[in-house]
Amino acid sequence: MKNITDIASAFSFKGTLVNSEPYGNGHINDTFALTYDDGGRVKRYILQRMNKSVFPDIDVLMENVAAVTEFLREKIDGRGGDSDRECLTLVRTKDGKSYYKDEIGDCWRAFLFIENTEAYQIVDSAEVFENAGRAFGVFIAGLADFDASKLGEVIKNFHNTRDRYAKFLNALKADKAGRAAGVAKEIEFVKNREAYCGKVVDMLAKGEIPLRVTHNDTKLNNILIDKDTKKAICVIDLDTIMPGSLLYDFGDAVRFGCSTAAEDEKDLDKVHFDISLYEAFAKGFLSGIGASITDKEVENLAFGSILMTYECGMRFLTDYLDGDNYFKTAYPEHNLVRCRTQFRLVEEMEAKTGDMNLIARKYAK
Repeated sequence: MKNITDIASAFSFKGTLVNSEPYGNGHINDTFALTYDDGGRVKRYILQRMNKSVFPDIDVLMENVAAVTEFLREKIDGRGGDSDRECLTLVRTKDGKSYYKDEIGDCWRAFLFIENTEAYQIVDSAEVFENAGRAFGVFIAGLADFDASKLGEVIKNFHNTRDRYAKFLNALKADKAGRAAGVAKEIEFVKNREAYCGKVVDMLAKGEIPLRVTHNDTKLNNILIDKDTKKAICVIDLDTIMPGSLLYDFGDAVRFGCSTAAEDEKDLDKVHFDISLYEAFAKGFLSGIGASITDKEVENLAFGSILMTYECGMRFLTDYLDGDNYFKTAYPEHNLVRCRTQFRLVEEMEAKTGDMNLIARKYAK
């Protein structure tokens, strides 16, 4: 990797670089915090080396990021907000490009550092999760009139569950790792719910729900929280911004945040769907998105939660059958354990779908 000082010199940073250090705990990109002295004022920036193995088409990724952030910043400024704080600010290179490609082919980008904020790694209260829901709702509402079809697909068929099911069947047929015989129950679980796979895809194709700009990685730690007010102020990590359905974003946040146990908890007696956290997130999300959400989307928020959890479990099972080639594993049964936690959550969501629907209607405007 090239010297950070050399990389930084390619960007339109203000002042003199006085310090650079690794920052955060992300698993995909290499991130650094840069400190500059700008005439006696301290100014900080985020510099990232993007992972080309995960994101082979950096041009599409950065075109998406630039388009979405510029659109949001204009909206925030128009309503009198602080776009430097409420939205990522892309710092362009000295020749005006959205990223810099160095001599060895590594691709770098930069953002203004948003001060006095933190990202939470776990849902430790209903208040925090409600805040997160509101932030994602505001984010989607802010992009409601952005033409999502103009965005490129950073990862093809990312939430096309019908395509995920086809990949599952292929892995089952190949049985490369010789594991299929030991997971008959899990295989049957997936097959019994095949009808889930095409529902959102078909609603999008028929125009029954709108094609939207979606974040596609709605974990709690992708929201910056103000350290003083504890309010969510900015959605970050826009690498997977793509066209899709808000049901994907809502559902994946619920999948991640409403479980009472870790994703790889071996004791399924500890794994439960916490409907009180679901209510907190739904309340915040629907408050944030306001009138931008359609009745059809409200009707399917519970299903979106089930679908995203089912899809994730199916992906873990597919990788297990395939010999653990996609997800990092710490032991041979790791993906199977993950699969089982997701399927337990699916079962509990299915049992509580009626209550989940009532909650969505309660808070929809």
